Amino acid sequence: MDLYNQIFENNSKWVAEKKATQADFFQYLSRGQSPEILYIGCSDSRVTAEEITGTEPGQMFVHRNIANLVPNNDNSSLSVVVYAVEHLQVKHIVVCGHYYCGGVKAAMQSKDLGVLNPWLRNIRDVYRLHKNELNAISNEEERYKRLVELNVQEQCINVIKMAVFQKAYLKNKYPEIHGWVFDISTGRLIDLNIDFPTILSSIQEIYDLTQEV
Repeated sequence: MDLYNQIFENNSKWVAEKKATQADFFQYLSRGQSPEILYIGCSDSRVTAEEITGTEPGQMFVHRNIANLVPNNDNSSLSVVVYAVEHLQVKHIVVCGHYYCGGVKAAMQSKDLGVLNPWLRNIRDVYRLHKNELNAISNEEERYKRLVELNVQEQCINVIKMAVFQKAYLKNKYPEIHGWVFDISTGRLIDLNIDFPTILSSIQEIYDLTQEV
């Protein structure tokens, strides 16, 4: 049986397993969602959000795209953040990248990739911002991994720049923002422990959108 048809068989087994452990599981899901976490990750088929975090349906609101970006001109990711913060009132926002990311790798190459160019330019901008640090890393694989981490950091900062995030945090002291990396070679999630308060204090004068007009 090919994978496409196997999916429906897998689904039937999954439904039976869920009902066996919690008879009203699907009725419970149908009543609505109240996830605590907004997870912004990469579309890579190897890094499925629920699988690597061990979470159940309803626990995370998930958005995935190539290289886990939150560009300021992408209505899809911006709408996800607004909905998660204003309507779902999530307590945490996670941007999760992963080592050996094809999008990050492509952005490190001097190639014309057609329609992908504007999207990958966001990652190249991250490289430009951190060029001195990255160029000082002589090992190409380590430089590649560091760009993955810095890309996560800059996408978290892009979330912080948003008015919806700033106003919610000022009012509620949440959502908290976190930068993670998934190491495909080990299966481990890594919290980058980025010092966002220090970063925020250094950019607040420029990006503060909480003042009344």
